Amino acid sequence: MKAMTISNIGGYDAFNLTEQPMPELQLGHMIVEVKATSVNPLDTMLRSAETPWSENLPSILHGDVAGVVTAVCDSISNFKVGDEVYGCAGGIAGINGALADYMLVDANLMAHKPTSLTMKQAAALPLVSITAWEALCEKMDVKAGDNLLVHGATGGVGHIAVQLGKHLGATVTTTTRSKNEAVAKTLNANNVVNVEKQNVAEYVAQYTDGHGFDAIFDTIAGENIQRSFEAVKFNGRVATTLPIADPLQIALKGLSFHSVLMLIPMIENINRARHGKILAAVADLVDQGKITPLIDESAFTIWQVAEAHAHLEAGKAVGKVVLTHD
Repeated sequence: MKAMTISNIGGYDAFNLTEQPMPELQLGHMIVEVKATSVNPLDTMLRSAETPWSENLPSILHGDVAGVVTAVCDSISNFKVGDEVYGCAGGIAGINGALADYMLVDANLMAHKPTSLTMKQAAALPLVSITAWEALCEKMDVKAGDNLLVHGATGGVGHIAVQLGKHLGATVTTTTRSKNEAVAKTLNANNVVNVEKQNVAEYVAQYTDGHGFDAIFDTIAGENIQRSFEAVKFNGRVATTLPIADPLQIALKGLSFHSVLMLIPMIENINRARHGKILAAVADLVDQGKITPLIDESAFTIWQVAEAHAHLEAGKAVGKVVLTHD
């Protein structure tokens, strides 16, 4: 089969089109014909920089996949050949990913694709929807009546978190910048804050009567995490996907702070079936019209992965950059 592989960490020229052996079926696994994959910041980081997983980096990157099952282990009863599936099932920790004609996947990490979506749309969802689900449903336990702030409305994780928060019954405020404000307003948030026009104190006063938000999901972090600590109420909840430099405000405001790393089940082989169940629930919400993936207008194939990485890293994308198999 054809695959885009890397042999070293580096720039966009690290990718090479190569011939690889077909994956061999393993216990508990399926072989999926790849129809689409999406680009996550994790993928660009694994390609370009040393990470905790660099020593066991596979030659084929990208975890998100949507495709058609072509072979199934006899021990699997909930999938069959011909099923359309999606999941985040490789591209890290020695597990080859989706930049190829075919991908070997652990069936526990997969779910049936939402019937209302194309393969391209479905491939945008796995990593970001699992991350949003873990942050809102499992870590912060967001419920009806909560006042929720999501930083990064049009980002991959952010746009799913906004819609999931609405489904959970929260009052959702989300932040964006001028160039993406119009798109952010299509996500059905209760309030959209343009951070170039309002500071934290202003929108906390406007949307929480100065008390602060019950829960904040910060998909930006870095310097922005201090804005989250300023905007959350005392004894509130904050979750983020990235490391933070200064945890002092967590103690001073009595916060429940949550770090979200959706990779753990795949990397550590801990309760992988939970991810399959989350994706099945997300597929139901998609088919009910509760969640819609925001897809960047770019059109790349998996053989143009270098150009797709450059597009994302240049900050040109609005929503998810998705590569189709051509």
